Amino acid sequence: MEKRTLGTSDVQITPILMGTWQAGKKMWVGIEDADSIKTIRAAFEAGITTVDTAEVYGEGHSERIVAEALSDVRDRVEYATKVFANHLKYDQVIAACDRSLKNLKTDYIDLYQIHWPSGAFNSEIVPIEETMSALTLLKEQGKIRAIGVSNFSRAQLAEAAKYGRIDSLQPPYSLFWRQVDADAKPYCIENNISILAYSSLAQGLLTGKFVPGQKFAPEDNRAKNKLFQGENFERAQQALDKLRPIAESHNCSLAQLALAWLIAQPQTNAIVGARYPEQAKDNALAADVKLSADELSQIDAIGRIVTDHLDDSPIMWNW
Repeated sequence: MEKRTLGTSDVQITPILMGTWQAGKKMWVGIEDADSIKTIRAAFEAGITTVDTAEVYGEGHSERIVAEALSDVRDRVEYATKVFANHLKYDQVIAACDRSLKNLKTDYIDLYQIHWPSGAFNSEIVPIEETMSALTLLKEQGKIRAIGVSNFSRAQLAEAAKYGRIDSLQPPYSLFWRQVDADAKPYCIENNISILAYSSLAQGLLTGKFVPGQKFAPEDNRAKNKLFQGENFERAQQALDKLRPIAESHNCSLAQLALAWLIAQPQTNAIVGARYPEQAKDNALAADVKLSADELSQIDAIGRIVTDHLDDSPIMWNW
């Protein structure tokens, strides 16, 4: 898989990244560690060398699973992890990074990201200047190679950039969820900031495997995902029906088509989770699907069947 440069850093990433929220187990159902390890390894063997995790995914459990899967090939992979909103004071950032380094069994993190802006989830408000100064020190020390932010608006991104180089933004972004298009994406294009799209398959909705009447366990985070509710879900089914013939013409799945569309957008790369090795291999194949300008435009219009009816909230869940 041909790699891309992360922002203006010297980090090279794959356009498809392995997402490991599910490996942390918390807020997911039926996840086994042995499956997670095999799946992360399968992603690597299929050409996905960039792995995204976070300290909050199972309180470090996801990071430890990543290390178990990839420690022997550390020199051939890129680790991206995140510091949570409750650890954004100077000393907390340093301590959180050290914990993540220990969990990942490594002496450097390729991309270290602020997971949510200060104040999210009722966290204490910390000036972005303080957080960025800790991140800048970590970069100078060689503990991290690049700084990124996640779930930041354009205004928050621009404010953070006053205090240090930001090389990536991680927003929720898929064919069915596109608030970033109108907000931070133009800023990212202008400032050469890579977009790492999460929930790039709209939490599985774009695979086409969920049927009307789908019920999730209350502890499954998708039970509160707006796209799985009422008319949004019905519109998604209409859009999927229109996407199927395009997928068939490329001999690819709906998921691969949605990912191919996403990584063809300016500055954009796709983080995709997987529970099982076969899914990770299938995700990697999306990088081989080449879409014409006409097809990209057609897929864009189909996605708007869903996105034109969503509100302006950047949060995908009714938490």
